[in-house]
Formats: sequence, C-alpha cells, structure tokens
Amino acid sequence: MTVRAEWTKFRTVRGWVIAIGAAALVIVLLGLSSASGSHASCGAGPVESACPAAPVGPGGEAVDDKFFFVHRSLAGNGSITARLTSMSGQIRKPDVTPGVRNVVAGLVPWAKAGVMVKESTKQGSAYAAVLVTGAHGTRMQHDFTHDVAGRPGGVSPDSPRWLRLTRSGDTLAGYESADGASWAEVGTARLTGLPATVEIGLFAASPGDLTVTQGDLGGSVSASRFTEATGVFDRVTLEGETSGAWRDDDIGATKGPDGSFHHPGRAGRSGGTFSVTGVGDIAPSIEGQTVERTLTGVLIGLIVVIVVAVMFITAEYRRGLIRTTLLAVPDRGRMLVAKAVTIAGATFAAGLAATSITLTIGTRILRANGNQILPVSPLTEARVIVGTAALLAVSAVLALALGTLFRRAVGAVIAAVLLIVVPYVLATTSVLPDTAAHWLLRVTPAAGFAIQQSIPEYAHVLGHYAPIAGFYPLAPWAGFAVLCGYAASALALAVVRLRGRDA
Repeated sequence: MTVRAEWTKFRTVRGWVIAIGAAALVIVLLGLSSASGSHASCGAGPVESACPAAPVGPGGEAVDDKFFFVHRSLAGNGSITARLTSMSGQIRKPDVTPGVRNVVAGLVPWAKAGVMVKESTKQGSAYAAVLVTGAHGTRMQHDFTHDVAGRPGGVSPDSPRWLRLTRSGDTLAGYESADGASWAEVGTARLTGLPATVEIGLFAASPGDLTVTQGDLGGSVSASRFTEATGVFDRVTLEGETSGAWRDDDIGATKGPDGSFHHPGRAGRSGGTFSVTGVGDIAPSIEGQTVERTLTGVLIGLIVVIVVAVMFITAEYRRGLIRTTLLAVPDRGRMLVAKAVTIAGATFAAGLAATSITLTIGTRILRANGNQILPVSPLTEARVIVGTAALLAVSAVLALALGTLFRRAVGAVIAAVLLIVVPYVLATTSVLPDTAAHWLLRVTPAAGFAIQQSIPEYAHVLGHYAPIAGFYPLAPWAGFAVLCGYAASALALAVVRLRGRDA
C-alpha cells in the first residue's frame, strides 16, 4: 500500500513524469545522433569503400588472425614435433631523423612462434598452438581467447625449446621439452567439430609495438607500430597421414593501394631447417566500435534522473507536506524505502526502453555508415542494456537518499553529480593520468559504469586498457556492486537521520 501511495504521488505530478520521459528521450536522441555522425571508410583516393569486416572466431568474437604458416594437410590423428632454436625480430620505433625509418632489432612481449593445428587457412577458423613468446615463455593457446602458461623464459641457440602438438579426435594436447626426451604437458584443448582433415605446421606472428604516452591534458595516448618475428625450427617431424608438400601461406596478408602486400611474411628452408617470419597477431580483436558507444546520451539522461529523484523527496519538505506523509505512514523508514522503490522502478522502466531502442537502432546506423561493430553475445548485449537501466535506477536511489539527507534540492543535486557524474567525466576524458582514472572508477559510485563494458580485457593481448578507451578497472558486476553499496549505505543513513529528528 505504501509503494502504491508513493507511485500515485509520483505519477500525479506531471512534471516528474515528463522529466523521466525526457531523460529517456535524451538518451535515444543523443545516442542516435552520435551514431548518425560516425562514418568510416577504407577507400583509397576519391572512391570510398566499406571497411572489411573483422574475422570472427569460433566463439563469435572479432579476432585478429594474421600470421605466416608453413603447413601440410593432416587426415585424422597425428602430431608435429619441432625444435625452436632461435627467435628474433624487428620493431619500428619513432623516427629520430624525419623521413628515415627507425627499425631496431627485438621482439615485442607477445611475439610468438611455434607449432599449430588449424581447421583451415580461413581467417577465424578453429586452431590450437604451442608456442614461445617474446617475454611470456611457452604458452598453449587455442581459439583466440584461451591461453595457458607453460615454462617461463625465452629461446636461444644455447637454450632451444622443443614443442609438440598432438591431435586425437577433437582433442589437442601441447607439450614442451628442453632436450626432446623428457616432455611436460602445457595444456589441452577440445575443438568441437574439428574436421577430419586439418592443416598442421609451423608459424610465426608479431603484434604491433604498443606505446602509451601522456597527452597534453594528462590523459594517455596510444600508438601501435609495425613489428615482425622470425622463428628458426629444425628436427621437424610429422606423425599421421599427411599429404602434399609443405605450403607457405601468409594468412590475413593485406594489400596496399598499389596492389602489393603490406608488410608480408616469408619463409625459407635449408635442408631440415625452417625459418618462418610473420607479422600480425592470433588473438581477440579489441579495436573497433563497441555496442555501448551508442549510449553516449546516458550521462545527460542520468543528470535529469538525479534532479527528479532529489525533487521526489525535497519537494515535500519545501511545500511542508512531509508531515502529512509521515502521519499517513508513521514508519519513516518504510516511507523512504517505498519512495526508493517507486523512483527506481520508474527510472528502470524508462531507462530499459531508452537503452533498448538506442543500442538496437544505433548499432544498425553505425554499420550502415561503414563502421565495424565488435560482435558480442546476446547475453552480453542484454547485460549492457539491462545493466545501464539498472545503473540509472540505482543512481536515482542514491540521489533520493542524498535529497533526504540534505533536504534541499540544490545541495543534494550537486552532491549526486559530484559523486557520480564528475568522476566518470574526469576518468573517461583526457584530463587525468590512467592511474588516477582507475582509482576514481574503483572507489566512487562512477564505478557502476563498468556494467556497460562489452569487450573484456585479455591478459594475452597487449592493448590500451584505459577508461578513455572503454575499459574499466573493475569487472562489470563488481563495478555495479560499488554503486549499489553507495546507494544502500546512503539510504540506510537517510533512514537513520529521518527517524532521529523531527520531519
């Protein structure tokens, strides 16, 4: 009955209802306007063309699948064993002398060379690999998102690394050895639906050299430059039914405007020794537009929600109606909880409708304008939509509690904005260093915005994992829990204060 009374009170004040509707409309209009103004093209010269879609891995995620592959066909079960005797590479650094390429010897941390079984040479197809990296030791990786650590350390002519990968049905097992006699298992992978005939061989890849520098305003700026890695293999043996000669494929190689390959890989053979040089990466892609980028209007809508939530309680103080409310509901805590349920429910319903419309239509507009949207699962998309509506609802409860504590609309609105909006703006713009931005998004209610992050941070992918790039220091539900903690604490404090003094 108390909730019904508060709901009746809320819906009979036309200004509050209109304002909540306006908040939803702002989210939709700003989001769709931003999507409409975002265009992308990969054309050369006067003719524009749509950018090619990123390959999609077995799990439905966008992936980078670019490497050099020396391989043969394997029918049924079998294995490959090889000794990796050395790894070397080149890294493009910023030019010291204008116009003179500054290329130095070296390997980036996630450069990789090793042995692989892959469903086919098609980008995004299933695979498993045992490999040695530039700085993270031996790993077993499969299907782009999975990574298991083996023995640490690099490889050199004085300390070669033996690698083995075996196939038994859909199960791949990876092994490593220091001497080719005593083997240790690195990991196993199950590639469901792996065809009878697969490609098996040697590979090398090297992601770009990522550098992050501080911008003029304090925020960070990232840049990625060309690198390549070369692995030298010998003692290569294959077991099982293989066919055909060794074939060289530069998987994912792109052509420049003149038709030539852009940074091609290569391979060489001398007797039983293979030299394989590759560029690119075999990993999830984190570069591109995300679905939550359509929700740019949420911040303005949130400010409107804060004002309405504060007015929902402070208007009764300003008009002298609070005593009448408390006579009808003597339990002051019950009254305040009923108000919280009412404002949260109204805000959630409006926010859910707004975010659903904006994300669904906004992503379609972005794609129509040539933008590549990083795909996510339906469950993740639902979490972004529902989570954003819940973010608005819980923020409304926090604002209501602050309104109860301050009793004055201006002070409560300012406090809510300083707690939620300002930290988010400071953290996601080029104002603060990344460390300070991470701190704000861990300890303030703005941590709740993590619920919108759709693409996770991958430990085996070097990226600019900063708030300005859409990555938060806390996991989505952990960040949302911080906001809920603030709202619950403020509401409890408001109940105590309300019960402990005259209305």
